[in-house]
Amino acid sequence: MSDAVDAIVGQWEKERPELVDALWPVQLIARVQRMHRVLDREAKAFGALHGVETGEFDVLTTLRRSGPPYALTAGAFLKAAMVTSGAITNRIDRMEAKGLVERVRDGGDRRTVKIRLTERGKELTDTLMVEHLQNYDRLVEGLDREEIERAAELLRKFLELHGDTSIT
Repeated sequence: MSDAVDAIVGQWEKERPELVDALWPVQLIARVQRMHRVLDREAKAFGALHGVETGEFDVLTTLRRSGPPYALTAGAFLKAAMVTSGAITNRIDRMEAKGLVERVRDGGDRRTVKIRLTERGKELTDTLMVEHLQNYDRLVEGLDREEIERAAELLRKFLELHGDTSIT
């Protein structure tokens, strides 16, 4: 079995045979890039089906998994989401208008604003998370658990090598 990456590598091997020994990283990097595009397309389709953007789903699930009171500062989102503060502000504005989150001032320090999941947002997240996991299950059909765990371990190692070790 071969894929588009095999075809690309084969073309380079033909056109630039002197690069054959240097092409081996393409086997991983190009596949991860292509996989990202597939997963991004799937995530956008899933979100559109439920009326939430991918970034909004990320905020909802980040808040929900943070535990009661399901609230975090904007700074915590910046670390977890790796987006600009403007992007977080715009995202929160849209979600607040939908009634999914609310901004609340910290009682001890009124300068600190937290983003909190509303009851509506919590209910939506709980529903979406079940469907999200079912969608993931669909995406990995054809792979067994051992194959997935092996791939996950290799990707974890790659991310650790590049400093992506924590969301906090």
